[in-house]
Amino acid sequence: MPQRPLARALTALVAVLTAAVGAVAVPGAAQASAAVNYVALGDSYSSGVGAGPYDLSTCLRSEKSYAPLWATAHQVTSFKFPACGGAVTADVIDSQVSALSTGTTLVTITIGGNDAGFADVITSCRFGSTSTCTDAVNEAKAFATGELPGRLDRTYAAIRNRAPNARLIVLGYPRLFETGSCGLLAMSTYKRTILNEAADLLASVTAGRAAAARATFADTRPYFAGHGVCAAAPWIRDVSGVIEAYHPNADGYRHGFLPALTAVAG
Repeated sequence: MPQRPLARALTALVAVLTAAVGAVAVPGAAQASAAVNYVALGDSYSSGVGAGPYDLSTCLRSEKSYAPLWATAHQVTSFKFPACGGAVTADVIDSQVSALSTGTTLVTITIGGNDAGFADVITSCRFGSTSTCTDAVNEAKAFATGELPGRLDRTYAAIRNRAPNARLIVLGYPRLFETGSCGLLAMSTYKRTILNEAADLLASVTAGRAAAARATFADTRPYFAGHGVCAAAPWIRDVSGVIEAYHPNADGYRHGFLPALTAVAG
């Protein structure tokens, strides 16, 4: 029996809709997710000092650092991890950027703290007098505003040169201390305050140079707020370990650095 006009119209409409849905759905289903080739550069705050356990290198790399945690969670196509404890900007340029290539799509880095004398400043404040601490902090702040910007510019330029197609994310350092009551053996409130102020200055300088390099700055300070040394639940180690002192513990990398990175990288 011949189809009636209404039946023929419905049949045609179904055919059109089926073809339209197929045209939309098939490419979407066939489209593969973009490859993520991730390289994590930087110093001890990237290598994971404080989190442990560490690899067999001298760089104290930990799988509990934010970089391998992010790589695992996002099932990246490739992951390289040349970040190394103790690194300064020259080390990144001389030894780490070789891990980059035109195929690199994401680079993260923490750098600049060691250039500014992080270890010496902390030592001066933890074990020295108030005046010794103040002098060390002021010297570091002068370096951060004077010499460090040029070093950061050269480092970011070297990264751009080796990985021109990558997104560059610069992570800042957290404030290390809470400034409330902290016991008789702790640093004074004054020392902790000026050290936090130095961290704020370093964050400002780093953010500015990152912006100039068309990089994204990820500020970790809000994520660590309330979890510095002297907190009820600290994410920063005190002097419990010589090498690990004043670095994030595993919670600091997972709940401080990782969310800061995820907030800007997805």
